[in-house]
Amino acid sequence: MHYPAIWLSDIHLGDRDCKAEFLLDFLNNTSCDKLYLVGDMIDLWAMKRSFFWPSSHHAVLRKIIAMANLGTKIIYIPGNHDGLVREIIGDSVLNVEIHKDYIHTTKAGKKLLLMHGDEFDHTVLCSRWIKVIGYTTYSLLIRLNRWGNKIRKLLGLPYWSMAYYIKNRVKNARKAIATFEKAAADEAMRRGVDGIICGHIHQPEIRSIDGVLYCNDGDWIESCTALVEHNNGRLELVHWGDLQQGIKCDKAANDSSITAPYPLPKLSP
Repeated sequence: MHYPAIWLSDIHLGDRDCKAEFLLDFLNNTSCDKLYLVGDMIDLWAMKRSFFWPSSHHAVLRKIIAMANLGTKIIYIPGNHDGLVREIIGDSVLNVEIHKDYIHTTKAGKKLLLMHGDEFDHTVLCSRWIKVIGYTTYSLLIRLNRWGNKIRKLLGLPYWSMAYYIKNRVKNARKAIATFEKAAADEAMRRGVDGIICGHIHQPEIRSIDGVLYCNDGDWIESCTALVEHNNGRLELVHWGDLQQGIKCDKAANDSSITAPYPLPKLSP
């Protein structure tokens, strides 16, 4: 499958919960003219706590470098977990361009702002203790997710994100997500573009907010999703399941030029 553009974010290479095998399978079964890495490609925070770099993570990195060498234009927008890369914004490393943010024009002529998304953290106001509790709970969910999917794999069941399921049923979590999404849409409106593509919150989505297209390409810790553009400019979210081929489920979107096929919003295991 060839696409004019593919967006990936929050890969978190170096983290034990990175689904590198899923991502490598996705990259081996797709190609594109432009590949956008929208932050947190390598998790320097996790590697500082405990160094972890298995062969699957190295294979993903080698694949991306090979794509750049073979002519795919790759734009890398660092996030908060790989923030050290922001020190070389404006440079090109191994044919990969480093940018603070970027404007992509779709085949349909829509201008989309690309940012990682940690720039909007200040809009989600909560106390220090709530942040600590939230981080601890999320870390526990991710560990449970890891073991739960090992059991599901043994039973022949596809990948399913427990963390996604639970956080979309918690009122405060949903409120924080909605606040983040509104802030991102407002930034796109302020800059005079048609929409925004970001990551950061591990929440894949395509929808219109106050007339602005909001896209979040998800992550490769929980949802295993990528955002792709078709030749007519249509945008699509692809969920790559625990199979050798991608699993895609249709989901209607507000705009006729947009589709968002991925099974997670159904919130069923």
